[in-house]
Amino acid sequence: MTTDAPGVTTGPTHPSDRIDTSVAHPARRYNYWLGGKDNFQADRDSGDAMAAAFPTIRTAALENRRFLQRAVRHLAREAGIRQFLDIGTGIPTADNTHEVAQAVAPESRVVYVDNDPIVLAHARALLTSSPQGATAYIDADLRDPERILAHPDLLRTIDLSRPVGLMLVAILHFVPDGDDPYAVVARLLDALPPGSYLAASHATHDYLPPEIAREAKAASRGDGPHGLINLRSREEFVRFFDGLELVEPGVTSVAEWRADDAPQPRPSVAEVSMYGAVARKS
Repeated sequence: MTTDAPGVTTGPTHPSDRIDTSVAHPARRYNYWLGGKDNFQADRDSGDAMAAAFPTIRTAALENRRFLQRAVRHLAREAGIRQFLDIGTGIPTADNTHEVAQAVAPESRVVYVDNDPIVLAHARALLTSSPQGATAYIDADLRDPERILAHPDLLRTIDLSRPVGLMLVAILHFVPDGDDPYAVVARLLDALPPGSYLAASHATHDYLPPEIAREAKAASRGDGPHGLINLRSREEFVRFFDGLELVEPGVTSVAEWRADDAPQPRPSVAEVSMYGAVARKS
């Protein structure tokens, strides 16, 4: 998700015309932390600066990605979900949502949403569906849920009268309070039928040293060195699941959520500093 302009991206229609390589972008910085190559010097400089303040940031990025994969696998295998709406997709890498879901159920259908032009440029990698299933990519912003929900590509791919797994992984902390992220999530969930699920993760300052927490709060006001990010407490994260039934183990570190089969030893909650949870709409 783009964080430098609210609403739907406007301007040149070719994705490469919208890429500003001189300014760090969250999706490209995340790609850098994961060891990808779709990033630029500004992204690497910003990523290194954040790593200097929070040395385990790469561990956090990797564990968040593993949480996404475990959550999708749970929804496809245990919950029987066959439709996914993944908003804030990020740059394609290994084991994307459709790959994980279709490995369990080849008929799974996935709609990806992002408004980072470099994600759009790589969107073909997200559209390699199994013959039995389907995928689509929408160039839109989380903060414009009406555009997402009414988009013809979504309506052609997903049946909103049947349960959907809504994936909001590592995106909500890019939505400031002024854009009312709780209302955005509520609107998306209102459009989904009972039996749907929300899977989300969110960076937190709960485990950060006081000086790093202060820097994070400065960044959330837009005057920090690493761009706009809005770390929230556990209580603030739990609010996104109001009215939903949390799946065990509830709200926990992304490194601990159903991680029995994950690589050992597990990183500490402080090293990851990110909450995750999955919940069902009844």
